[in-house]
Amino acid sequence: MKRSASKKNRWSNHYSQRAKKEKFPARSVYKLDEIQQKFGLIKKGDKVLDLGCSPGSWLLYAADMTKHGGLVVGIDLKPVTIELPPQVKTYTDDILSIDENVLAAAGSDFNVVLSDMAPATTGQKSVDAARSFELCRAALAIARKLLLPGGSFVCKIFQGEDFKEFLTSVQTSFKKCKIFKPQSSRKVSKEIFIVGMGFRG
Repeated sequence: MKRSASKKNRWSNHYSQRAKKEKFPARSVYKLDEIQQKFGLIKKGDKVLDLGCSPGSWLLYAADMTKHGGLVVGIDLKPVTIELPPQVKTYTDDILSIDENVLAAAGSDFNVVLSDMAPATTGQKSVDAARSFELCRAALAIARKLLLPGGSFVCKIFQGEDFKEFLTSVQTSFKKCKIFKPQSSRKVSKEIFIVGMGFRG
């Protein structure tokens, strides 16, 4: 048990220390970095929507990828308090019952929609997976509304009995669909990412 805990701590400390050194507020940025390195979804000048954007690591990373000609928009229940580049704007709202005025202000014609959202966990895998599925469905609905044809979608989901249903939903909306587990995700975590490419519009 001690050996296992020590290994877990080394994993956590490695990514946490790296994030601190590279001035990101959370180690989750390395999941997006692995996705970007593998699929190359975000390009210079792109418009990117980040759902569940707090504390802001994915916003910073996406802004770095899009450069000054791009635009990155984030929405989260919690306000983002870190300093952000000028091409980034954020809104505070609940994705599950989002205000249409917030969506209108966020804009449309996005090249990429990202979701690293996770529910407040209960420790009961079936309950947590069901809550994750609801967040994913909300994220996909927003992506379908705001993505440009040909655009991309990245969504984290907890694996459970609804996983195949959600995967099928993504497959119907995108020409290509991949399942990806970043190395920076905890090995024991049920989280996995679905990447949709080539939005059918």
